Amino acid sequence: QVQLVESGGGLVQAGGSLRLSCAVSGSIFAIYNTGWYRQAPGKQRELVASITTSGTTNYADSVKGRFTISRDNAKSTVYLQMNSLKPEDTAVYYCNRLFTSQIPPWNWGQGTQVTVSS
Repeated sequence: QVQLVESGGGLVQAGGSLRLSCAVSGSIFAIYNTGWYRQAPGKQRELVASITTSGTTNYADSVKGRFTISRDNAKSTVYLQMNSLKPEDTAVYYCNRLFTSQIPPWNWGQGTQVTVSS
């Protein structure tokens, strides 16, 4: 059973920074492409950043240039450095592997709340 534990969220003023962490247990973390997702109130969950097993990264246009995803396979942990935060970044942030119709997501963790005040 895979367990995802996200942490690092909080309340920050616009322009501030946060660093999120996600510890993955119960799976061979290193063999999966992973990502950070977010869900704002009344909106669908969206993928904001991803990183492949070889370290190739990709970002949603809305966070490009401000967020940086990284991973530490030895620690089975994925990180999201968020700079120049905006009120529209307010959401619950989750990590998970990249999933398709053939590869389902792991069970979602509790997420970590990020609130950006203007």
